[in-house]
Amino acid sequence: MPGWSRSGIDKIVIAQANDDDAWAKPINVKAAIPATVSLSPRLAARAAFFAQLHNMATAEEWLQRIIQERIDFEEAAFAGLKRVMEKRPDYNA
Repeated sequence: MPGWSRSGIDKIVIAQANDDDAWAKPINVKAAIPATVSLSPRLAARAAFFAQLHNMATAEEWLQRIIQERIDFEEAAFAGLKRVMEKRPDYNA
């Protein structure tokens, strides 16, 4: 969007955030192939230890749970930040 300022774009997005008519229909995207993450042997051993400590069958299962918990936390933090930004007069149109 040439000539548009970042704050101008922010104001438009925030103003339209709760207006479903302003957005295209959501799409669901699924990865065709599971992602692979490389871990150092030391980190993998530590993950395996904690997986056993938490009665998980595998380190992969434990890591998936930890990653999901972290993503949930980050999404909640982002939503909270969005609410704070919406209340600030310099972010509202």
